[in-house]
Amino acid sequence: MNYPLTFDLKDKVIVITGGAGVLGTAFSKACAQAGGKVVILGRSLDKAQKLADEICANGKKAMAVSADVLSKESILEAHAKIRQTFGSVDILINGAGGNDPKATTKDEYFNRDALNIEGQNHFFNMDLEGFNYVFGLNFTGTLIPSQVFGMDMIDKEGACILNISSMSAFNPLTKIPAYSAAKAAINNFTQWMAVHFAKQGIRVNALAPGFFATEQNRALLFKPDGSLSERAHKIIEGTPMGRFGQPNELIGTLLWLIDSNQSKFVTGVVIPVDGGFYSYSGV
Repeated sequence: MNYPLTFDLKDKVIVITGGAGVLGTAFSKACAQAGGKVVILGRSLDKAQKLADEICANGKKAMAVSADVLSKESILEAHAKIRQTFGSVDILINGAGGNDPKATTKDEYFNRDALNIEGQNHFFNMDLEGFNYVFGLNFTGTLIPSQVFGMDMIDKEGACILNISSMSAFNPLTKIPAYSAAKAAINNFTQWMAVHFAKQGIRVNALAPGFFATEQNRALLFKPDGSLSERAHKIIEGTPMGRFGQPNELIGTLLWLIDSNQSKFVTGVVIPVDGGFYSYSGV
């Protein structure tokens, strides 16, 4: 064992869904820096390719692949491209996810008056397609890549799957029922897969970020003038460290969980990286 801990992912083929997003970009760069062959998988090929080019320009290995995590056919096609270029997959990071206004409520608590306001989202008129889309994006969008890329990992040394959970998995956040329900399912599914594949050497864990400013939540956290929204103030007040997280602050935990040299006996856990949000009762 080498001390201090060093992360070595040399020649590991690492697929990162949502790999060109705000958090995904940090994941992609870190995995490449640790020596991995990084596959940046997302719906926007241009965005993924720009990041892959940047990583390759720094002497590391990356490729961009366009795919839809809600389509098994699309992921199978992506898998074929990856195997042709980099070989079989060693590590999967299920980073794709997000929310949609159609799967939210305007109010934290039920507001009877909202029933009479045309166009205002409340529980009783929540768009079912919107709800199903958000739940599917976060849960089914984890299931399908795990099914496809996990096939490569059976009985392979150092294989692992890392899911991305959320604070809303532990205690559902107001206004976002579909997202919260899906992330709670991710925690349960992580434990289920960890047990199911333990004998085949595939470790399955999850990372649960606290509050980070991303493309998906920026409108909820900031007003048009850039100041904090009322919801953002509540988040900061509920975070003992008193601020939002920075993407690079997830990297140490992420690399520890996916590097089997450092976490070989760790499976079925969900690790919060949240500035103390999960621990704080508000009192």
